[in-house]
Amino acid sequence: MSDAVIVAAVRTPAGKGKTGGALASVHPADLLAGVLRTVVARTGIDPALVEDVIVGCVQQVGAQSGNIARTAALAAGLPESVPATTINRQCGSSQQAAAFAAQGVLAGAYDIVIAAGVESMSTIQLGSSRPPGMGERHASRYPEGLVHQGISAELVAARWKLGRAELDEFSAESHRRAAAAWHAGDFAAEVAGVAEAPGLVVDETVRHDTTADALAGLRPSFRTDEMAARFPDIEWNVTPGNSSPLTDGASAVLIMSERRARSLGLCARARFHAFSVVGDDPLLMLTGPIPATRKVLDRAGMTIGDLDAYELNEAFACVPLAWLRETGADPARLNIHGGAIALGHALGSSGTRLLVTLLNVLESTGGRFGLQTMCEAGGMANATIIERP
Repeated sequence: MSDAVIVAAVRTPAGKGKTGGALASVHPADLLAGVLRTVVARTGIDPALVEDVIVGCVQQVGAQSGNIARTAALAAGLPESVPATTINRQCGSSQQAAAFAAQGVLAGAYDIVIAAGVESMSTIQLGSSRPPGMGERHASRYPEGLVHQGISAELVAARWKLGRAELDEFSAESHRRAAAAWHAGDFAAEVAGVAEAPGLVVDETVRHDTTADALAGLRPSFRTDEMAARFPDIEWNVTPGNSSPLTDGASAVLIMSERRARSLGLCARARFHAFSVVGDDPLLMLTGPIPATRKVLDRAGMTIGDLDAYELNEAFACVPLAWLRETGADPARLNIHGGAIALGHALGSSGTRLLVTLLNVLESTGGRFGLQTMCEAGGMANATIIERP
């Protein structure tokens, strides 16, 4: 059986997901079309060889509805014979897209496939796709009701006794690492400009001068009288500064069978080594990366110490901090070029964005094995291990 390998990977710079952000006026289909075109062009292959385009997008309403994968593939100039589909596993949507693509290659269903993701959070307001209700059976299982992710972040911080200072220190370090990576040119290989926003050449979300002291002045984001009464032990430490910002962005990876890559004269930059996907407590919601990591390591026959780098989505600072405590991972190997608190969390794009960054980190540091994992709404998580040849 031929391995599933990555031959090209690209992402846009992160745009601030609000009015006035550099990508706010770019239609999400155009944003996605740009990375689809680029990821194919970087290999020089005939785009007609692409057998499918699998795209993660979370809020599939408005400009992101109607199978945005197909819209963007056509907008990118891919042949009409190339199909495309849009999937949703919440924040892990494009990580799942990459897993489905690689697993399709491993199963022999594909030889060449693109996995990608997109989200325009300035175009589609956060929560626009939230259903008005969950149905009577769901309500009977959770009679007190579930909560949104901000409250879940507070619950995670409380359970792992993560104080405000620790959350803010971690967040400031994320910005410091991202700023240092940009200064050193570490993102040059993974970032491609957006034709519709030629002035955006770096991640708009990175705050180069952020300090923990500055973040300490921000007020908690999610405290309400109702939630304070329901959860009296919460200290309310989650703020805009220790959370990921609203973001616009797109990313893509070109995945092939190793046999096909060789026949086309292309270098396999990394191969997919192991996968896992788990469900977890939907109230805490953000803890899924812990069991997902354990499961993927078990499947790979590895320990956390065997990994050279880990990319864990920083939806909130409490997520990686709780994960570090439970896994015993080395903080120096986590989000080496900064994480989503600095680089942004463009929901549907974040999975392939993390994969692009992880590949870049392994190549620039000479690492062999890398882990990617992220929490997902509803209490789920994906984990993926890749290996450089």
